[in-house]
Amino acid sequence: MSRIFAYCRVSTEEQTTENQVLQIAKRGFEIPSERVVSETISGSVQAMMRPKFKTLVDHKLEKGDSLVVLKLDRLGRDNIDVQQTIFSLLEKGVKVHSLDLATSDLASAEGKLMLQVFTAFSEFERNRIRERTKEGLERAKANGVKLGRPRAIETTKSVQKLKTEGLSQSKAATALGISLPTVKRHWNVSTK
Repeated sequence: MSRIFAYCRVSTEEQTTENQVLQIAKRGFEIPSERVVSETISGSVQAMMRPKFKTLVDHKLEKGDSLVVLKLDRLGRDNIDVQQTIFSLLEKGVKVHSLDLATSDLASAEGKLMLQVFTAFSEFERNRIRERTKEGLERAKANGVKLGRPRAIETTKSVQKLKTEGLSQSKAATALGISLPTVKRHWNVSTK
């Protein structure tokens, strides 16, 4: 027998999920209180990193169940996260209803069309992020910013000192409290 769950989220302790529960009920979803999962967590946190949502998905929702949210943004922090969350729920056999969309059932033909549009927007968003990152790196280089991890000059000096004292690489690692691979990286490096 299929069951219906609701997921409601607010960002701060001053807010409450009561309005979301009432709006879902007004739209005709009769959901027992034990199947309403409410969570107070920032919307910037990915869906599967939200403890209560993750527990709902991993341990409560089963094939044939339905999940209702008042707004699509409850299912993720951005377009990409929302899309991944919806696809993983649909793969699991869970119907997803978002009441802020023209068609609330994302497993329907209209819902699948919307998901394809979301996919296109997500790909666009990923490409824009990639472009902005590349532009930012190029701008930083042009301004003389050195990119990458800074050289560990002090580690090199410490390793070289122990090397000149005749310690082996493994003894140098133990003496310095660092890993053997780190010692090996600094073993033949000049400190000049």
